[in-house]
Amino acid sequence: MHEQRTYPHGVPCWVDTEQSEPERAARFYGGLFGWTFEEAMPPGAPGSYLIARLDGLDVGAIAPGSGEASWNTYIAVDDADRSASAVTSAGGRVLSGPQDAGPGGRTATCADPSGARFRLWQARRRLGAQIANIPGAWNFSHLHAVDSSRQLSFYSTVFGWEAELPEDGSGAMVRVPGYGDHLAATTDPGIRERQAFAPPGFADVVAGLQPADTGEPTHWHVMFTVADRDKSAATADQLGAAILAVTETAWTREALVRDPQGAEFTLSQFTPPG
Repeated sequence: MHEQRTYPHGVPCWVDTEQSEPERAARFYGGLFGWTFEEAMPPGAPGSYLIARLDGLDVGAIAPGSGEASWNTYIAVDDADRSASAVTSAGGRVLSGPQDAGPGGRTATCADPSGARFRLWQARRRLGAQIANIPGAWNFSHLHAVDSSRQLSFYSTVFGWEAELPEDGSGAMVRVPGYGDHLAATTDPGIRERQAFAPPGFADVVAGLQPADTGEPTHWHVMFTVADRDKSAATADQLGAAILAVTETAWTREALVRDPQGAEFTLSQFTPPG
């Protein structure tokens, strides 16, 4: 039996996208990633929340939205009300909530001091993404920061994050201490052996932080794993998306994509050196 993946306080745990035409978005993402969908709202209830599944496991969701289409990152918390208060105390804003999201959990929409929006998730029935880091699943969320030091200080205060900001102003990996131990004890018992090559603390990495490009607003950006960047980018293009950029890093081949309704995300193919 599949062991359910759980997320300690401070670990990004879920992603969803708000789209003016959810069914159209479902056709796009279903075609791109092989997702199937199940309506989470009970029959007769207002609204919609389409849970996306890969191999029968929850990977994300699509919700109706009236504004600009976007992807949202949720951060796991032990207590949404207490964390919402911590957001305000640390200089952020609570834009809506906290409120119950049915029996699944309790949520709030927040913004950090520089304006990047994120959501809190206090899990009840829905624990978060149940599959990740495989082709077709959520891989990572990056904060594109306009004030890296100030924004990291905020998230450190609210969620206990740790990171070293390089002097050259480049990006950083964000850690939640003990997360690797949590994974080793639950859904990923071989993580230490598999990451024997990695620097200390790598198993605790939960998110990325990188400077926003000139003129780019601060925001949370989501990445999805693919087996072949070029094939997936071609599929996205055929399904009506725009390919905004293709890049190579030391470890990945990536494509920045804007979906047919305007939400941006990255396709990431893992290509380790050698």
